[in-house]
Amino acid sequence: MGVINTTPDSFSDGGSLYQGGQLDLEQALGRARAMVTAGAALVDIGGESTRPGAAPVTEGEEMDRVLPLVERIAAELDVVISVDTSSPVLMREAAALGAGLINDVRALQREGALDAAAATGLPVCLMHMQGDPGSMQSAPVYEDVVAEVSDFLARRMEACVLAGIRREQLLLDPGFGFGKTVAHNLTLLQNLPHLATLGAPLLVGLSRKSLIGKLIGREVDERLPASLALAVLAVERGAAIIRTHDVAQTSDALAMCIALAELDQQ
Repeated sequence: MGVINTTPDSFSDGGSLYQGGQLDLEQALGRARAMVTAGAALVDIGGESTRPGAAPVTEGEEMDRVLPLVERIAAELDVVISVDTSSPVLMREAAALGAGLINDVRALQREGALDAAAATGLPVCLMHMQGDPGSMQSAPVYEDVVAEVSDFLARRMEACVLAGIRREQLLLDPGFGFGKTVAHNLTLLQNLPHLATLGAPLLVGLSRKSLIGKLIGREVDERLPASLALAVLAVERGAAIIRTHDVAQTSDALAMCIALAELDQQ
């Protein structure tokens, strides 16, 4: 899954798709095309920054950032479009324009989100986050991070099923970096096989995360080697989808994992 941030304040690319204060739609489409060529099966489009300390955006701003790109990609590229949003209105509008997945960091807890997601008929990725983006990294605390994340995701799965979303349409994301310390993140990565017992494919996003900076002191633009290592470790522990900013390099790294897995199955 390739990441396309249509925000001017993303932690990973700092609004690189903006020209003169406006989103450059052609440049964003070009980035999506390059990701597909490099091996992305999905592209994840987000119009709200969820980096630690991020300020909220209005629903109108988020829709203006996301919907034109969804429409262009759906018309021009053969790829599953994932929309990274908690907005019920944006879920419905994006689905109508050709989106194929709803990816919600708030796990459909915003008012109206469950019903909106169910109405689209699309698969949904549910993520765990302690707190909200503005304060989630201030002082995250767990008694047992694996048990608490697992219990939360299980509860949200049941809520989705009750709302009419089929269980086989659900994906789960432990939410690395969303209200977790370095120790919490590493513990979750180590215990991905436990989270896989919930019965849904796991989506993992560790690309360029602050975890890397805190462990080895690398700035965002220096985190590719560690991001690749984390992607491989995640797949070995059961991840089904890797969300990444660096599609070509990650595709190459994961091809080695796949080759070895296929050999083991012979």
